[in-house]
Amino acid sequence: MTMAIRPVSPSGPRPGGFLGARQLADVVRRLGAGPGDWLGRVRLNAAGRWYERIHLDDTHEVWIISWLPGQATGFHDHGGSAGAFAVVWGTLMECRVAGAAAPEHVFAKPVRAGASRAFGPHYIHDVRNASASAVAVSVHAYSPPLARMTRYELTPAGMAALRTEAAVAW
Repeated sequence: MTMAIRPVSPSGPRPGGFLGARQLADVVRRLGAGPGDWLGRVRLNAAGRWYERIHLDDTHEVWIISWLPGQATGFHDHGGSAGAFAVVWGTLMECRVAGAAAPEHVFAKPVRAGASRAFGPHYIHDVRNASASAVAVSVHAYSPPLARMTRYELTPAGMAALRTEAAVAW
């Protein structure tokens, strides 16, 4: 669904028409700081994270996601797209694997309301609401718009690809 929200970064697209991780971080921080245009659209879903795309154009897309306690993405990539997310309400835990991609190299870092993360096109992470009782809401942007995502499992030998999902599956 396309809305009138125009989250283009003031610095404009990179050569080739896409936004980089820093530009996407600007987009999610700006939208997160002014939730009046989209907060009324947020829903909670006990069956899984609730999400809605609020902007789509040729260069990037923006999603709003709500998280009940315990809800998570699982390890995934973004199919070659750069991305960023900002937490608007609550705290999310971002887990990523570094180095040898073995379980002992998993790093978890909280992303609290008002904070954001940005990443390049080859980034794999898991994002979750690790709270026992609080809801979280976040804004996510990707450039180019997501075409696919690969899901991963962290095994003793490292990351193992489970499946690749096309955007039409969301």
